Amino acid sequence: MNIKDFIAGSYKKGYDYEYFLPEKINHPFYWSELKINSLLETASMKIGELNAFSRLVPDTDWFIRMHIVKEAVVSSRIEGTQTNIEEALEDEGNILPERKDDWQEVNNYILAMNQAIEQLAELPLSMRLIRNTHRTLLSSGRGVHRNPGEIRQSQNWIGGASLSDAVFIPPAHTELADLLSDLEIFLNNSELQIPYLIRIAIAHYQFETIHPFLDGNGRIGRLLITLFLVSHKILDKPLLYLSGFFEKQKILYYDNLTFVRTKNNLAQWLLFFLTGVIQTADESLGTLKRIVGLKDKTTQICLAGMGKRSQTALKLPGYLFSVPIVTIKDVQNHTGISTKAANDLVMTFMKASILTELTGFRRNRTFIFADYLKLFKS
Repeated sequence: MNIKDFIAGSYKKGYDYEYFLPEKINHPFYWSELKINSLLETASMKIGELNAFSRLVPDTDWFIRMHIVKEAVVSSRIEGTQTNIEEALEDEGNILPERKDDWQEVNNYILAMNQAIEQLAELPLSMRLIRNTHRTLLSSGRGVHRNPGEIRQSQNWIGGASLSDAVFIPPAHTELADLLSDLEIFLNNSELQIPYLIRIAIAHYQFETIHPFLDGNGRIGRLLITLFLVSHKILDKPLLYLSGFFEKQKILYYDNLTFVRTKNNLAQWLLFFLTGVIQTADESLGTLKRIVGLKDKTTQICLAGMGKRSQTALKLPGYLFSVPIVTIKDVQNHTGISTKAANDLVMTFMKASILTELTGFRRNRTFIFADYLKLFKS
């Protein structure tokens, strides 16, 4: 199908409302728009650069955790939560009661993403895996009563206070089985000669349109992008997340999804999506390079300023790149040294401006690797 001839779907009568029934997507797509080809080539090249650099960086897994934390914070923020990166990394006991729901949602997202990536080693990117991920995402907090892991059995809507004033009404729940089966096949159909970046752009639009869960659809739909790219080996490591781009361009993001449904303008959505991949890959590559520079700088400080303690001290920077907010007990457990030695080591890192005290308490003090966290706040 030429995307110029794409018909997104049609409106069907529900009870006192009309819902949108999208057309199925498991079929070939082609296009004549040269701009799509140009952006697709650039996006593929940028992902290749990101993959190549990640292969050269030792201990990339140290940094992946922070990329996932940032994604969880940003993707959840699109849905209205207010937790920042520092707060997301704190222990639950340090979170104010009025902030715990937001903290829980972000940490559920982190857990869901990590579990999904692990399950990709055993499962294809399927509705089973997506439902497992959704179950974890809503396992506690505000979403716990919104049927975690279950495809909805009632009508939902987007925007407005009710169906009568909704901005968009997704398909009726009776349509979901066929639509989700079609989407799952499309994601994994090796006979379709569709570039993977185009395929996941279309799949993301379709998932957002189907809106198969009572809650958490936006977060799962954005998470689906990274999972798809990892599952098909387009990404070597889960280091590319589009939520930051979608948040910065939030109005355009929703407008372009809407224009597919209302104007059948799939081409504009593809252009927007590929632009997001290019910008995000550039930003991720820049972040990785700055991380490497900071790691080298931190290592040199340890070697130059800690004398006989340098070998013990060198155990700490790697840990901080994975866990940038720590207590004395954390340092002691990681390095295997005494409480006094761990305290002395942290004080040395503070004098070297690597760590900063976050709490100001005399006991149960928390310390932050601030220069590292700054790299994830853009």
